[in-house]
Amino acid sequence: MVTEPTAHPVFIFAMAMLIFLISPLIMTRLRVPGIIGVLIAGMVVGPNGLGLLERNETIVLLGTVGLLYIIFIAGLEIDLDGFKKYRKRSIEFGLLSFFIPCVLGLGLGLVLGYNIWSSLLLGSLLGSHTLLAYPIASRMGIAKNRAVTTTVGGTILTDTLAMLVLAIVAGAMQGELTVGFWVQMLVSLMIFSAIIIFGVPYISKRFFIKISGGGSLDYVFVMTVLFICSFLAILAGVEPIIGAFLAGLALNRMILENGPLMNRIKFVGNALFIPFFLLSVGMLMDFRILIEHPLSVLLAVSIVAFVIIGKWLAATITSKMYDYTPFERNVMFGLSIPQAAATLAATLVGYDLGLFDVAVVNGVIIMILITCIIGPSITEQIGRKLAYVEENEPVKEEQMPERILIPMANPDTMDNLLELAIILKNPLSNEPLYPMTVVQGDNESREIKIAQAEKMLGHAVVYAAGADIPVRPLTRVGDHPAKRMAYAITDNRISTVVVGWNGEMTSSGHMFGSVLDQLIEYTDRQVLVSKLSHPLNITKRIVVVIPKGFDHMSGAHEAFRTAKVLASRTGAELLLIVVDDEKEKYEQIFATIKPDLTMKVEQVDDWGELKDSYYETFEETDLMLILSARRGTVSWHYRLERLPYYIQKTRLVSFIVYFTKEAQVDERGTKATVLRQPFGTYRRNESK
Repeated sequence: MVTEPTAHPVFIFAMAMLIFLISPLIMTRLRVPGIIGVLIAGMVVGPNGLGLLERNETIVLLGTVGLLYIIFIAGLEIDLDGFKKYRKRSIEFGLLSFFIPCVLGLGLGLVLGYNIWSSLLLGSLLGSHTLLAYPIASRMGIAKNRAVTTTVGGTILTDTLAMLVLAIVAGAMQGELTVGFWVQMLVSLMIFSAIIIFGVPYISKRFFIKISGGGSLDYVFVMTVLFICSFLAILAGVEPIIGAFLAGLALNRMILENGPLMNRIKFVGNALFIPFFLLSVGMLMDFRILIEHPLSVLLAVSIVAFVIIGKWLAATITSKMYDYTPFERNVMFGLSIPQAAATLAATLVGYDLGLFDVAVVNGVIIMILITCIIGPSITEQIGRKLAYVEENEPVKEEQMPERILIPMANPDTMDNLLELAIILKNPLSNEPLYPMTVVQGDNESREIKIAQAEKMLGHAVVYAAGADIPVRPLTRVGDHPAKRMAYAITDNRISTVVVGWNGEMTSSGHMFGSVLDQLIEYTDRQVLVSKLSHPLNITKRIVVVIPKGFDHMSGAHEAFRTAKVLASRTGAELLLIVVDDEKEKYEQIFATIKPDLTMKVEQVDDWGELKDSYYETFEETDLMLILSARRGTVSWHYRLERLPYYIQKTRLVSFIVYFTKEAQVDERGTKATVLRQPFGTYRRNESK
């Protein structure tokens, strides 16, 4: 039976939740980052403050989970294409960010009379940093900025070097610094890295294809990967944060940026585990030590000064080398200042080995507190300014409002359609998704079919809610489903239709079947007809087929942007195949469209060459995007209508046929276009 009410687990959790609720609200009113409020609250209610909470095993456990969460999310969100592009910068920044403060710390230790091993370990403490402010950068929408990508990439290098220094110093103090020590460390790190880099993607791919059921099962799988990788890092002789970061990198391309799974990961982390980490760090601070050990004040002031100088020099030098803006430089500085994870671990190990005395330990804790306040403050203040000046592609007036209709008829494919719609949706748009069902049949069977339709729509609402996306379900009753969908498109000002296809052709005169063909004919909105046989998160390559003259289509720019958005948000490679046209022209066009990513552009002379040269190269994890055209438009070709039928017979099992939005003629009729008449008739208007 518990004698102290404050030691009861229920009280501990209730107090923590109260802190997580109130402290950010107070800090927001003071215009200070909310995470600083949790740090300060840890100081106040912790064992060195009012003593309401002890830093017991529960707090330490949840705090450790929060630390791993921060590093894991950083690995998940890092722009791998940008990381490859800026890997040289990341390495250079990581080396500068580690060695400049390390040299300063080494000199400080020697001046204060510590031996070479103690001084070297002290220097390594200053060289590492924790991505404490990364959630702020993510929330500001600058996570893929080149400066943030450079800093995140450099973090893994600084922390790895700090942990290696710790292992070497510990080995030297225990008399184990032998050839066998170096061989064992090298072999264990190689095995550990190979397991994560090659094993995790393979296992994850099989899971998402064969087992994934969505919801909690996917989340539990991801958490299993995270903590197993973190434990493997411990077995390899490095800190678990290294394993957490590599786990995030390994799963990066399989967890969609705006999908329900990523939303669940961030929600649980930001609401629970990350605040526990901040609370745990805040509880370490004890201001009474400053009075009892005056040397702690000198050490704390010196350490904080050297960290600020070292990290500022690293950010400034890197910015000068690569022409980063002052805002980007300051964000790099703010992200690399906070010290917590590797710093705290190395400090406690050094204290246990007798390398550090209590003055050093408390000086480091003061440094952790101050840097954890400065870093997030700078990141939030400057990150907001950087977000304002980010070079984002303006949204065209005709794209507003962005409303996506998802006609649903097959329960087995609706998750893939919803996933595609979520990927295409602008994350900054507040517009809902519009899942829709059309109920046909006589009066006797309609009630049953309406109930089935409502069940599908209910599932769509739950699925989209997992990604924090509003939904406005639609149900239409009556025959002629294509007409019902066309009416819904008009009534709700739909901009995009995402619809599925079962791969069957009902007659030689139809491209997809009578309903889909009529829908495409009835509307001038952009329509994506998809046959998705694998989860989009395991897509490795997107193959875009561009027919001759497509750049003259009225909706060509939006189609090209959609192709790049799909590749960027699924983390897939982008291959453009230009049919009977100039590839250089499309290279130039795509280069002007955001987001920036690497791609290959190839050219074939005719549709037969496309079949002979590429059909055998398709893989099951490829996704083909066919930029098609309605009959009577400039880019239409009869082979386009048969292409989906032949493509599904290859190893490529997933593809999307994209029909562009058609422009309206102005009042003077000066733009050549196809004007859609109600339900299927059209006429050609030539420029006057």
